[in-house]
Amino acid sequence: MNNKVTGVFWWSVFVTLAVVIWGAVAPDNFGSIIGNARSFLTSDFGWYYLLIVSLFLIICIALGMSKYGKIKLGSPDSKPDYSTPTWFAMLFSAGMGTGLVFWGAAEPISHFMTSTPEGAETGTSEAARDALRYTFFHWGLHAWGIYGIVALALAYFKFRHGKPGLISATLSPILGKKAEGPIGKIIDVIAIFATVVGVATTLGLGAIQINGGLSFLTGISKSFGTQVIIIVIVTILFMISAWSGLSKGIKILSNANLGLATLLLLVVLFLGPTVYILNMFVDTLGSYIQNLPQMSFRLSPLNEENRGWIDSWTIYYWAWWIAWSPFVGLFIARVSKGRSIREFVFGVLFVPAIVSMLWFAVFGTSAIDVQQKGLASLQNLPTENVLFGTLQQFPLGTIAIIIGLCLIGTFFITSADSATFVLGMQSTNGSLNPSGNVKLTWGFLQAAVALVLLYSGGETALTNLQNMLILAAFPFSIIMIMMTASLIKALGKDYKQVKKGNKTKKVS
Repeated sequence: MNNKVTGVFWWSVFVTLAVVIWGAVAPDNFGSIIGNARSFLTSDFGWYYLLIVSLFLIICIALGMSKYGKIKLGSPDSKPDYSTPTWFAMLFSAGMGTGLVFWGAAEPISHFMTSTPEGAETGTSEAARDALRYTFFHWGLHAWGIYGIVALALAYFKFRHGKPGLISATLSPILGKKAEGPIGKIIDVIAIFATVVGVATTLGLGAIQINGGLSFLTGISKSFGTQVIIIVIVTILFMISAWSGLSKGIKILSNANLGLATLLLLVVLFLGPTVYILNMFVDTLGSYIQNLPQMSFRLSPLNEENRGWIDSWTIYYWAWWIAWSPFVGLFIARVSKGRSIREFVFGVLFVPAIVSMLWFAVFGTSAIDVQQKGLASLQNLPTENVLFGTLQQFPLGTIAIIIGLCLIGTFFITSADSATFVLGMQSTNGSLNPSGNVKLTWGFLQAAVALVLLYSGGETALTNLQNMLILAAFPFSIIMIMMTASLIKALGKDYKQVKKGNKTKKVS
């Protein structure tokens, strides 16, 4: 396939550079405007985010269980390119990345000490249960339902119908030839910008936490200058990985991630309150399933405090997953050729979600246990240091912190590495082998956006990252609705043709 850059590349670079220059030249103005825009979207469109994300999950499950489940993402005799364990590792590493480590202990502790919309008294056993349940909710099936819809549409049209690996190409059943014209180009630019912002946010989180961990261990100052050095070093590393190609770089790093994550998980599980962790995991899993419908649609319009909490957490997470979905969706689609829709849906939805829940049960419960026993005041630590404050209370705590820092680094590199490859695909007409120069350009721009968001945010850099994410996600959410409608329409037509072909074979 032709891997030359297209107009989409240049327009995407222009838009991204404009944002970088704006944030660098007028950081206060930049931060103020994106903050006000975020407030408007969360207050006026919170209902919209809750509704569409739940709809994506329901449709994804329905497609996996439906008559379309046997349709292969590819020719009838195509085989998967990767083994199932490697496939799961690549899904997990690309789909959650640094955020899983950043929020693993921090989110449950925040909910435990500040109360969720359930209204339990902070610091109580009931608050612990609610804290873990809402964390499961934010990192569970809904996140993977978003990824699943985008990835399924891309994989289906790419491998079943030979379309380019572009977001716009999935809309041909409803847009026709317009999907290849200016409208299609605009759609691809929106997808690319959402991807850049989504990954830049993750780079920012990773830099903040690596800086926090180094400060926790060695006393190195937590500053923008230190974060610049971290992002520059990691950018060089992931560019080297991206240059080496998908099969070599990303596969090696994904397996390394899985190994490090498993090691840290087992260390905390067996050196921590093991029985308490397992009890909380099983109990919270049941509570999550039981309360899923209520949490999915809870907006609390009559309670200002609860509504603010939902805006700050649930709406933020739904926007995060939507902003990440062009990148993660394209990556998952790329590595899922040869699998049936049913295998794809249940592999993408349930396996990573359960692993994510287990992760939060282990680290979240351990952090809550530390807080309950009064071993440390984790709620007083900066968000990025809660994990390290928890690990410090364990035997071999320093070693565990070092493993955690290595894991953040590999997640950091893998997410940016995968995104660089995907951005290259999107801006070279879906090429499976984008040129090194294109990937280097996107690697540089991802880092630049992350640095601008950190710089313009100052002391509230984390809030700035979240604000930009919610803004970038909104236009792409509309495209996702169109993709879902297009996929359902195409599947219906495809199924009729397959059924007709089978009848013809029987007659002959």
